Amino acid sequence: MSRRAEIRPLPAVTPASGFGRLRVGQWFMLTGVAITLLFAISAAFTVSSIEETRAASVAVADVVDPAALRTMDVANALSAQESAARAYGRTNEAVSLEDYREAVAAETDALRALDGLLPRMPDEQPIRADVERLRTAAQAWRRDYVDKVIAEIPVHKSETASRNAPINASRFADVRRSIVALQENLDRLHVEGSARLDRGWQALYLALGGVVAALLLAAIGAALIVRNAVLRPLAELSGQVRAVAQGDFEHRLKVDHPSELSELSGHVNSMRRRIIAEWRRVEDAQAKLEEQAAELRRSNGELEQFAYVASHDLQEPLRKVASFTQMLEQRYGDQLDDRAKQYITFAVDGAKRMQLLINDLLDFSRVGRKGGEPAPVDADVPLQAALRNLAAPIEEAGATITSDDLPTVHGNRTQLVQLFQNLIGNAVKFRSEEPPVIHIGVRRAGDMWEFSCSDNGIGIESKYTDRIFLIFQRLHGRDVYAGTGIGLALCKKIVEYHGGRIWVESEAPEHPGTTFRWTLPPGESDE
Repeated sequence: MSRRAEIRPLPAVTPASGFGRLRVGQWFMLTGVAITLLFAISAAFTVSSIEETRAASVAVADVVDPAALRTMDVANALSAQESAARAYGRTNEAVSLEDYREAVAAETDALRALDGLLPRMPDEQPIRADVERLRTAAQAWRRDYVDKVIAEIPVHKSETASRNAPINASRFADVRRSIVALQENLDRLHVEGSARLDRGWQALYLALGGVVAALLLAAIGAALIVRNAVLRPLAELSGQVRAVAQGDFEHRLKVDHPSELSELSGHVNSMRRRIIAEWRRVEDAQAKLEEQAAELRRSNGELEQFAYVASHDLQEPLRKVASFTQMLEQRYGDQLDDRAKQYITFAVDGAKRMQLLINDLLDFSRVGRKGGEPAPVDADVPLQAALRNLAAPIEEAGATITSDDLPTVHGNRTQLVQLFQNLIGNAVKFRSEEPPVIHIGVRRAGDMWEFSCSDNGIGIESKYTDRIFLIFQRLHGRDVYAGTGIGLALCKKIVEYHGGRIWVESEAPEHPGTTFRWTLPPGESDE
């Protein structure tokens, strides 16, 4: 067993000397001390302005404006209640009463949210009094009008609304006045808070102007300090790295200061030398890989040619065995007893099964190598082709086959025909006593289309759900169900060639049947 080559660490770098021993952090520390002092003095003037602005912003954005929105929700809910109650009084339809109750629930939610904002209100008592007046007016309106309408519906029917219209107008006018008073108070608080916020912003701008001036002075000083200690060495190092990047791999990197850049240039030099050595070794390995790939392509071509020739050479003797055995029976049938005729039948059947097995094996081996490259295909086209190929067994079994509207997928049309044909053919073959009912479904599953083939057949026990996709695996004897045991293995290979997966879901005992599911990539129009 081969071992991965050990990666050795890079050699140590000779440290810088003299002025270059100062690190970048030390240069920035000197600059940072000066900047911190200036900033601390300027920041002290901004704290009070920020706090004032924050308090005003919180009062307006988090309390007053949300309270105004909740008040609007209450007003909308009460208007909806009034409209629903009048409609119920006119039409006596239960849907209007249901609309009224939903509006009452919306009002309750809005009032609960409004009550939660009151403790944080800048001028709490007037707003709380307005909310209570609104709540009292709404309750009085419901008590004197809505409850009365509901109670009189059985007696006055559609005349109930007109009989109680004066009460509705009087009581709901009180509700509107309460809403207007509450909204006026909230508007007043919004205006006052906005004015306070503007004053805070003006003070904050002045303070920030002082901070900016202090930082500008500090930045100028820092730029003068850092320029020679950092920027110039960085530019020198960048120029050397650029030379290497443009192809001068033998160019040596060297920066004297600061300490980090001097050390970095030494490490980059070491990596440059190692990369050159590895690059040359990879070029040799790549050449060998290309030779091996060419050999593999030649070998695959020979294997495919061998498969074709082998299938032709194998099937020809089988056809002769079957043909001459049948001729033997036809010519000497009157001289053969029943046992001899049975042996001839066995021989012919074995030759035909061997021929079918060879064809299935060829189909299995050719997945991905025949039919052209995958392309956008309307999935209904291969489905209909498969149904035409299975017309005889479908008619014989009395099967009913339905499908969803199938999308466009990215696949090989010939192989998709084989996929649908094998799955539907299995559903027809492994049927129960009832006529087969088969449905081809589809749904979107992430970036793939998930197809399904459901039937009402004999089902598959859960312990066999993995085994059925193995080649030559059969759950029933050939005397019960014909076949080579390659069909589902071929389906699995086709789906995996298209980048999907296939699995089976066996239904519960009380609902016999099987559902195969598989995924396929979408076509260009569905992406």
